[in-house]
Amino acid sequence: MLDALKSIFNIVDLRKKFIFTALMILVFRLGSHIPVSGVDTAKLAQLFGQGNLLGFLDLFTGGALLRFSIFAMGIVPYINASIIMQLLTIVIPQLEELAKEGDAGRKQISQYTRYLTVILAVFQSMGMAFWLRGVLFEGVNFPIFLVGTVVSLTAGSVFVMWLGELITERGIGNGASMIIFVGIISRIPSYIGQTVTLVKGGASLIGVTILVASLILMVVAIVFIQEGQRKIPVQYAKRVVGRKMYGGGSTFIPMRVNQGGVIPIIFASSVLLFPATLAQFIPVPFMQKISQWLSPSGNLYLWLYFILIFFFTYFYTAISFNPKELAENMKKHGGFITGIRPGEPTAQYLEYVVSRLTLIGALFLGLVAIIPNFMEGLTRITTFQGLGSTALLIVVGVAMDLVRQIETHLVTRQYEGLIA
Repeated sequence: MLDALKSIFNIVDLRKKFIFTALMILVFRLGSHIPVSGVDTAKLAQLFGQGNLLGFLDLFTGGALLRFSIFAMGIVPYINASIIMQLLTIVIPQLEELAKEGDAGRKQISQYTRYLTVILAVFQSMGMAFWLRGVLFEGVNFPIFLVGTVVSLTAGSVFVMWLGELITERGIGNGASMIIFVGIISRIPSYIGQTVTLVKGGASLIGVTILVASLILMVVAIVFIQEGQRKIPVQYAKRVVGRKMYGGGSTFIPMRVNQGGVIPIIFASSVLLFPATLAQFIPVPFMQKISQWLSPSGNLYLWLYFILIFFFTYFYTAISFNPKELAENMKKHGGFITGIRPGEPTAQYLEYVVSRLTLIGALFLGLVAIIPNFMEGLTRITTFQGLGSTALLIVVGVAMDLVRQIETHLVTRQYEGLIA
């Protein structure tokens, strides 16, 4: 892996991609410090410190939401639009047919995703402006603030989406993932600084050591599970057309242990944190009591968190993996799994395998999600609170994908040299 990273600076093409990616990230980081006028940041910081949904969303913006900058929503509207379009592609037959048309169909779906991103950004920025109505400076005209906020945040989200697409096309890695990745790791120095200050103030050094060791072990476990897959061997029958023979050979179907990635954790966190956020704007005793029950430090929250992650893992796997369609495609091309008849028996076998793998993936995601809360309660060290399960899964996943892309580029370059 280190050799692959060193090659970035030795190969001209990779060096150009790396420099372009770094410049785009620099633009994103500069924009995240340009504030939208009218908001009292001190009051905003207090609002975020209460463990609500806004604090969770701030994880994906690298602190831009906390500063209420023009990139306050970051890449979040684009991610939401991508997830919605992915679900709609499965539900709506027209979109499903469009997705099967190859590059032309995928480009059209990408365009629909951009349109949906703008719509979501407008509504989210309007909602954010109304939510933050109580933290404005005195004398600020709210209608003017509302218009300025919607225009600024929507334009900022579209610009961040454009930066992400530029990184994907001309840089290294997936643009949207890279932006989130940079936003998360940009906060690590502040976590370390807060921890050092805490230790100087008398906090237990043993507790800090245990917490850091648990984070390292979690990273190792995430790498192990993320790379884990079940390879199902597939044999293709030979076909004789005229005097030529086609087909034959063998391959495998890679079925990952963690099919859903970080999406089940994001969905579960959003569902649980939404009532706490809503309770701040609906001063009703019943809502306040629900907010207390669903406090992230409570046992009820951890149990519900684990159960919801289990549910969303199975849900996302069910909508993203279609064993019947895969079995039909294999049958059309003369493929079969050894010992399993083509068609419906193959679909049942694939469904059986993916359900067992999903069980392991769901248990893994559930444990990864609750271990940071457990360790913080054990060590009483909360300075790494932002570097929880979601952040670790994203950081490790993006880093592994980045290394894979670099290695793929190196292999391609070697083959080009042999052909030349």
